[in-house]
Amino acid sequence: MKLLVFANLSSGIADGAIYDFVRSFARAGDEVVLRFADRSSDFDELLSDAADFDAVVAAGGDGTVASVCYHLHDTGVPILPFPAGTANLLTQNIYSPVETPALAKLLREGHRVDFDMGELEFPQGKRGFSMMAGCGYDAAIMKDAQANKKRLGPFAYFHAAFSNPNPQVSQFTLDIDGEVVHTQGVGVLVVNFSKIQGDISLALKNRPRDGMLDVIVLATDTAWNLLPTFLGASIDRSGKPLAESNVLSFFRGQTIRVQADPPLQCQYDGEPLNIETPFIARALPGSVRLIIGDSAYEEFVD
Repeated sequence: MKLLVFANLSSGIADGAIYDFVRSFARAGDEVVLRFADRSSDFDELLSDAADFDAVVAAGGDGTVASVCYHLHDTGVPILPFPAGTANLLTQNIYSPVETPALAKLLREGHRVDFDMGELEFPQGKRGFSMMAGCGYDAAIMKDAQANKKRLGPFAYFHAAFSNPNPQVSQFTLDIDGEVVHTQGVGVLVVNFSKIQGDISLALKNRPRDGMLDVIVLATDTAWNLLPTFLGASIDRSGKPLAESNVLSFFRGQTIRVQADPPLQCQYDGEPLNIETPFIARALPGSVRLIIGDSAYEEFVD
């Protein structure tokens, strides 16, 4: 195999796992190219020849993996997400192993399956997301967690959430495939893959291959009102606590325009942006080819 390993040095903790992965993977005749990036790197340039490889390993957090997927969307290049970030939610959603020998075996023997991803459009440009994007309370959590991610790991997000119990309330105007909805709350989430920490699904179903995006409005004026719903969802995985919640509103669509008054800061896949609403989110159906194991294949394909 001819393999491109793309590693973001700014992601997570540099524990050398990517080198263990290469040693586990490599066989006589293989060609493995390691390419490193940081926050200042030009991903377009580093991935410009990705189509010349049999597969690309995207080593980093969810934001790094999303950026690689977006740069390679609609190319048919198989991508193996390598969990080298803080939360690594995409790898959890597709049931990928975390051990490097198991990941090396998955790369050779795993299924190549096309999944949807999302695209965010702002006046300043576009971003791609694999998991979810949004504005308001979730973006504030992502921003506040940055300082503690290396020290606290995934718990940095919980610390940030409880440190901001009274986020900004805004009036939202949502245009979902031409249908306009007026509502209010502390945030809007646009979801592709839906599971977060604790195996909690934010959407009623995890449907990253249906060509649609789930839209969730956090229709409350305080973050404390969200706690009973998410505690219930962590115990009952059927989606019932979410469906019966009076602080969440659910919609679905292919193209979603979001306006907020006052404007709110935005994020994608755990990466806070210095960009505020409005934005457009659209589904990119079957646009990214991921390498997955049998468990994910049974859930998302069978």
